Amino acid sequence: MNRRLKYFLHVAFWAFMFLSPLTYARGTGMTMAQYVMNCMSPLLLMVVFYTNYFWLTPKYFVAGKHRYFLLINAIMVISLGIALHYWMDFTVDIFQPSSSQRYTPNAIDTFFFILRDIINLAIFATAATCIALAQQWYWADQARSRAEAARTDAELSNLRNQINPHFLLNTLNNIYALTAFDTAKAQEAIQELSKMLRHILYDYQQPAVPLQDEVEFIDNYVKLMKIRLPESVEVTFEVNASKSDITIAPMIFISLVENAFKHGVSPTEPSFVHITIEADDQNIICDLRNSNYPKAATDHSGHGIGLQQVQRRLELAYFEHYTWTKGVTTDGKEYHSRIHIVDWKESNRKLKSENNK
Repeated sequence: MNRRLKYFLHVAFWAFMFLSPLTYARGTGMTMAQYVMNCMSPLLLMVVFYTNYFWLTPKYFVAGKHRYFLLINAIMVISLGIALHYWMDFTVDIFQPSSSQRYTPNAIDTFFFILRDIINLAIFATAATCIALAQQWYWADQARSRAEAARTDAELSNLRNQINPHFLLNTLNNIYALTAFDTAKAQEAIQELSKMLRHILYDYQQPAVPLQDEVEFIDNYVKLMKIRLPESVEVTFEVNASKSDITIAPMIFISLVENAFKHGVSPTEPSFVHITIEADDQNIICDLRNSNYPKAATDHSGHGIGLQQVQRRLELAYFEHYTWTKGVTTDGKEYHSRIHIVDWKESNRKLKSENNK
C-alpha cells in the first residue's frame, strides 16, 4: 500500500473515533471539558491498537511467543476496561453530581458495562494484530518476489552470456572451414558475421527486442550457412508477421536454427532446412523442419548445450506461456521443432518490469 494512503487512513479513522462523542451531544450542551473527558474511550482504544500494532504483534506474536502476547494483552485489556468504566463514572460524578435522573448501576450492570468495554478493547487489539500480520506477510511476499526476480534475472543473464561464446564458436568454425577452399566466400561470411555481432552487442542486452530485428539476425545466420552449403541442400526461411511492433526475448531461436543446420544437412545426399516464423498480436510461432542425419556414436562434437539453453530461457522468459514440441518423425527422416509462445505481450511486459527493478 502507498505510504501516504496508509497514513491518511490511520488519521481519518482516528479523527472519526475522536469526533464521534460529538454525534451524541446534539442538544445536550456538552462543554469542552465534558468532550475531552469523553475522549478517554477512543484514546484507550488507540493505546490498545498501536500497542499491538507496533510492539506486541511484531515482538511476541510474529516471534512465536504467543503465551506472552496473550498474557500481556489480557492484562492490558482487562485493566483498561475496568479503568475506563470507573473513569466514566467519575465523569458523571463531576458533571451530574446531584441529578435526580442519574442512573446508579447495580453489581450485575457494572459487570456487563465493564465486559462491554473489555470486548471493545479486545476487538481493537485483534484488528491491530490482523493488520500488522497482513503487512508483515505482504512485505515478506514482496521481498520474496524481489529476490526471485533478481535470481531469475541473474540466471537469464548467465544464460545469455553462455549463448554468445557457444554461438560464436560454431560460426567461427564454419568460417574457418570456408577459408580452406573459398577465400571470397569466407570474406562474405565475415561480413555477415559482423552484422550478427552488431545485433549481439547492441540489442542482445535488452530483455525484449523487435521481432523484425531478431528475424534479420536469423536471416544473416541463414545466409552465412548457405555460403558453404552444397546446392543439394534446400534452405527456406519464411516470415509472416502481422505487425511491426511485435517483440521477443533476443536470440531465443538461434540455437534451434543452429541445430537444424548441424543435423539437417548431408554433404552427399539431398537434404533440407525449412524455417518459418509467424506472429500476431497474441502468438509467436517458430517452426523448423529439417532432414534428419543424427551424429554417429563416435562423433562427440557438441553437447546439446544449445537446446538446453533454449528450454531454460523459455522457462524463465515465457513460463506457462509457451509450448515446445520436438522430435523425429516415425520414419526417422525428418526432425520437427515447433515453439508456440502465447500472450507474448504480457510476458515481455514482465521481462521489462523485472529488468527495471
